[in-house]
Amino acid sequence: MSEAKPVTIKCGIMWANLQEKNKMSGKYQVDLTELSADGKEALEMMGLSVRSKEGHNDFVTAKSVNPIRIYDTDGDEIKGKLLANGSKATAVLGYYDWTNPSGKAGRSPSILKLVITDFIEYMGNTDAVDVSLEEAL
Repeated sequence: MSEAKPVTIKCGIMWANLQEKNKMSGKYQVDLTELSADGKEALEMMGLSVRSKEGHNDFVTAKSVNPIRIYDTDGDEIKGKLLANGSKATAVLGYYDWTNPSGKAGRSPSILKLVITDFIEYMGNTDAVDVSLEEAL
């Protein structure tokens, strides 16, 4: 963990794997999206790489080997619910430096606290799909 002062940003939430590891990375992770210009600048000043992609705008992906805990605006931990894309949050971020076994090094964001300001619960695919098995190719 860094010795630098943490940065607090407002952000959107995309692809939240907070209590279950992401199948591709093998880590808990979340994209913190819709960063403001000031938020983007503060993260870049910490040496973090801010990416941009349609639908995410400016964003960072925070990963962890431990589950990522989320809180409501009263400070109570939110448990037993999945967070959907489009939720909004305030995140307190630091960073950590890493080196992988092949020698590649980098700096990644570390979530110190994630407060959900607009909680949208992920309910899975609730749309029924009418399928004709006789028409299968």
